Amino acid sequence: MKSVTLFLGIMLMFLSGTFAQTNTDETIKRLSKEKWQWMSNKDVDKLSRLFDAKCDFVHKGGTWGTTRELEIIKSGFIWYKQAEVYSTSVKMFGNTAIVLNDIDLVAQVGANVVTNPFMVTEVYVFEHNEWKMIQLTFSQLMREVKLKP
Repeated sequence: MKSVTLFLGIMLMFLSGTFAQTNTDETIKRLSKEKWQWMSNKDVDKLSRLFDAKCDFVHKGGTWGTTRELEIIKSGFIWYKQAEVYSTSVKMFGNTAIVLNDIDLVAQVGANVVTNPFMVTEVYVFEHNEWKMIQLTFSQLMREVKLKP
């Protein structure tokens, strides 16, 4: 009887951990998806609550911090018009989530509309009962653009 109780207790702990991980993964995926929409809508109010003040943004054309990224989005210098997401994966390390998104990004940069295939790395940390983005990196992929005009 003791071995059955022990076995059931261990299984319960394993399953509760699995459910918690799945719930966290889905929360992070939803947050990442919402972020793409907020960027498309130039919603700097929501983005400023998501981006940590010390967040770094790595683009093809440079690297800068949160204040500059929000200025760029608000001014429309880079308009993230559409992010077509083909796959998303989440890896958890304690209170840190690393998200990889395989995307085609349609962006207006100045007067030019460009479409690029990227693997986007997003790093989030859970502190003070909320998720904050601390890193966003665009790495251009060698594959062809999948998005059809």
